[in-house]
Amino acid sequence: MKIEGIKDKISISEYRFSDHAVKRMIKRSIDRSEIEEAVLSGEIIEEYPDDKYSPSCLIYGKSKAGRHLHVQLSLPPTVVVITAYDPDETEWIDHRVRRKKE
Repeated sequence: MKIEGIKDKISISEYRFSDHAVKRMIKRSIDRSEIEEAVLSGEIIEEYPDDKYSPSCLIYGKSKAGRHLHVQLSLPPTVVVITAYDPDETEWIDHRVRRKKE
């Protein structure tokens, strides 16, 4: 899976937010510009080819202010932000690798 197509869509504002993403972003004080910055500077860290509605991926990136974010998006041609959150250091190694459950 390549991130270039996703970055292309984000850079021209050809994407939308799911209702779930909007609710989570409000709750977590994440704004649209932070999502864009994180995706444009980011990398795919997990792929979900069999996701519920359409294939998606999890992107790790940082905002210009240095905030670490995870953003789950559906894949082109229709890019939808599914959710976004600050990665929990107890669950992630270097914000990129999921820690093994004991």
